[in-house]
Amino acid sequence: MPKSRIRKKSDFTPPPDKKTAIKLDTRRWIAPFMLGLFLVGLLWIVVYYVTNGDFPVEQMGNWNIVVGFGFIAAGFGVSTQWK
Repeated sequence: MPKSRIRKKSDFTPPPDKKTAIKLDTRRWIAPFMLGLFLVGLLWIVVYYVTNGDFPVEQMGNWNIVVGFGFIAAGFGVSTQWK
C-alpha cells in the first residue's frame, strides 16, 4: 500500500504590527461651554426662585423655569460632541 504524503505545516508567523496613529479631533472648548450652559441654567432657575419671580425676566413668569431647563438641555446636547 502506498504511503500518503505528510503535509508539512508552516510555522505560525504573527501578522505585522500595524502602528496607525489615531488622531482624535480634540475640541477643548466643548467641556467649558457645556459646564457653562449647565451653570447658566441652574443660576437662572435659582435666581427665579430666590427672587420670587421678580428676576431674571419678570414678564415671563413661570416660563423662566423652562428657559433655565432649556439651557441645561442645551448643555446635554453639547455634551454629545465631547470626546
